[in-house]
Amino acid sequence: MKLYTRTGDGGQTGLYGADRVSKASTRVDAYGTVDELNSAIGLARAHGAGPLDADLEYLQNALFDVGADLATRSGSPYEKNVSRIDAQDVQFIEALIDRHAEAAPPLRNFVHPGGTPAAAALHVARTVARRAERDVIRLLQEEEANMHVQVYLNRVSDLLFAMARAANHAAGMAEEQWAVKARR
Repeated sequence: MKLYTRTGDGGQTGLYGADRVSKASTRVDAYGTVDELNSAIGLARAHGAGPLDADLEYLQNALFDVGADLATRSGSPYEKNVSRIDAQDVQFIEALIDRHAEAAPPLRNFVHPGGTPAAAALHVARTVARRAERDVIRLLQEEEANMHVQVYLNRVSDLLFAMARAANHAAGMAEEQWAVKARR
């Protein structure tokens, strides 16, 4: 099987279910940003996420489910093949957030994104998750989509923040706090 099909050369792509849409559609933006998020998490893992790695691998697999959810319109004949994100998925992420938040000191101020290479990459992934959430909100304003995906991505960004802090703490890396202009 060749990697190129030439079917997208005219600016169209296929959703799961064979619907053809513009590559500039809001739906494609949403699942494209989720793909970018998955790649950013892969970069964090490549930097050596250590004890976070298993949860990051879980998250990467879950993000493929999110992308499939977004790429499949409700009512599509292929919908039966997709595992939709639901409230249980959100609860699972919330449990991960709580566990990883406990692995770092209590947060008292805004902190600079950065630290170890893995933590810095997790902060970048967090910002991509926020953009993916915004893309899904735009999609929900334009057409029907799974609202649980927006909530899920909101929690994913919180999870990545907690994981970045945990990674820095485990490495003995102090977090730099925001120095408000009046105090700089």
